[in-house]
Amino acid sequence: MNNNRNGRLGLGWLGSVGVLLALVALWWVASNAGWVSRVFLPTPQATFASLLEGFNLSSGNDGNGELLAFTQATVGRMVEGWLLASLFGVLLGAAIGVSPAVRAWVQPTLEFIRPLPASALLPLAISIFGLNPGMVLFVVAFGAMWPVLLATVHGFAAVEPRLSEVARCLQMSRTAYIWKMGLPNAMPDILAGMRLALTIALIVAVVGEMIASQSGLGQAILLAARAFRASDLFAGIVLLGLIGFVSNALLALAEKRLLRWQQP
Repeated sequence: MNNNRNGRLGLGWLGSVGVLLALVALWWVASNAGWVSRVFLPTPQATFASLLEGFNLSSGNDGNGELLAFTQATVGRMVEGWLLASLFGVLLGAAIGVSPAVRAWVQPTLEFIRPLPASALLPLAISIFGLNPGMVLFVVAFGAMWPVLLATVHGFAAVEPRLSEVARCLQMSRTAYIWKMGLPNAMPDILAGMRLALTIALIVAVVGEMIASQSGLGQAILLAARAFRASDLFAGIVLLGLIGFVSNALLALAEKRLLRWQQP
């Protein structure tokens, strides 16, 4: 059975790699054959060269190395905002989800605020905090908090009612019930919300850098687009895709390890 499962996983990975290679091949043909002007669609070679130059890894060692600093700034905002969002999302979600009365009062308000796009709050945040890194961090944390918050509320609300009865029989305090019964049962929902929140944190960080003119990949992509530097533009986009892929893969691995007790 395990061999069949491993075989399916291997075929899945091969299929994913095949699709990626097909897309790169199509990109190479379209750019080199002139189907799309290189002003708008650079070749993969030019994009890769821009990545090497941006990280100061070119053969002549004459790259500016700015892309590394931009990447560090964006990843730093993404991680800081995601950690804040996860912390407050879990705390607020546990406080709301553990009480049916509080859920009944607060849930409609949460559902009203949740659909608001975080980028739409940037003008308001700028007017309150000004154009500074703290403003972008606030918007990133606010936008990424909702998946964690709602997932935590759902996870605690879905705890088996008999566990609550057992906790009452054992005269467990509310804190002990949350820590020993509620949190382990809600962990799958919480981790799923945190994975979604990480993607949102990256998106909002990039948008915030573009709008608030803060150093990062968002600003680098915007400046490259305005200067018609297509290879630098695509290098930034490829780098954002890699950041999203790697961060999601790392969190998926952590989720798998944390939830090993659920696996048969």
